[in-house]
Amino acid sequence: MKQKRTLALLLTGVMTLSALAMTGCGGGTEETAEGGAASGEQVIIYSNADDEAVEAMKATLDANGYANQYMFQTFGTSELGGKVLAEGTNIEADLITLSTFYVDSAQEQQNMFQDLNFTYKLLDGSEKTYCAPITSQEGAIIVNTEMLAENNLPMPTCLKDLTNPVYKDMISVTDIKSSSTAWLLIQALVSEYGEEGAKEVLTGIYENAGPHIESSGSAPLKKVRAGEVAIGFGLRQQAVADKAEGLPIDYVDPTEGNFSLTESVAVVDKGDATNPLAQEMAQCIIEKGRSELQKYYPNALYEGETTSSENASAYPKTFAEPLTVELLESHQALSESCK
Repeated sequence: MKQKRTLALLLTGVMTLSALAMTGCGGGTEETAEGGAASGEQVIIYSNADDEAVEAMKATLDANGYANQYMFQTFGTSELGGKVLAEGTNIEADLITLSTFYVDSAQEQQNMFQDLNFTYKLLDGSEKTYCAPITSQEGAIIVNTEMLAENNLPMPTCLKDLTNPVYKDMISVTDIKSSSTAWLLIQALVSEYGEEGAKEVLTGIYENAGPHIESSGSAPLKKVRAGEVAIGFGLRQQAVADKAEGLPIDYVDPTEGNFSLTESVAVVDKGDATNPLAQEMAQCIIEKGRSELQKYYPNALYEGETTSSENASAYPKTFAEPLTVELLESHQALSESCK
């Protein structure tokens, strides 16, 4: 489970204490890491990335001369997304890695990111001036093959199959209020069946999930691994890795589609106060870090990259509407109506 660091400011009527708290939040202490810059000079990186992605980015930065010149703080996706939208350029971070739909919405609402000072080419031609994707993650049905056999359950072929009463209490899914992983499932349902049809299917899935509607995007996979349930919906690449390691895990590409979400890096525009190393580190992560990131998030994104055959999904699809915070909120409301 991702470690989260929360910096709390105690707002009281005592102005001295408030000022001291604000100073601490700004990261302006003069402590230095051995051989590194003062923390006030470090690039502050806020990220919603999983541990594997954070470690890959750290390894890349360290190997390219930036050791001790940055500090990562990790958050949940909705937590960091809300923070970015609320604080804009007043945010403490110099560099952000975050789900791209949040970055896009923040740029539209706050115009808070600098144009990147390097260029790149994506396979799908969707380049943007102010951010560049670091990872792509697809959804899939994940199954415990031993549990299916023990309980004489059929192998599902699509998301609609998961409404079959035979799967009662044998399914684990994520709540879209808590994790964007669930959005991959809901995008597939809305795209295939329309909003009303999606409600009908999602209601059936939730009925079968019962107590297994999770707040963590990785919880369904963990429950499938542990044999607590037979079927889950989660990130495809994690199931591929489990199967390769010999676990009784398999994956099904739902015929409704394998939808994906990307996470991107962006530099906060603080005018003259912008840390110049932030642009350098963003470029380093994209140009030097993708090979390391692809070990855990194998989908090819950039020209010259390829996706291995086992990691190439059968039904890759893109949602017809642009992914925005407003669309997410609409699908969250749809999900709530199905419970």
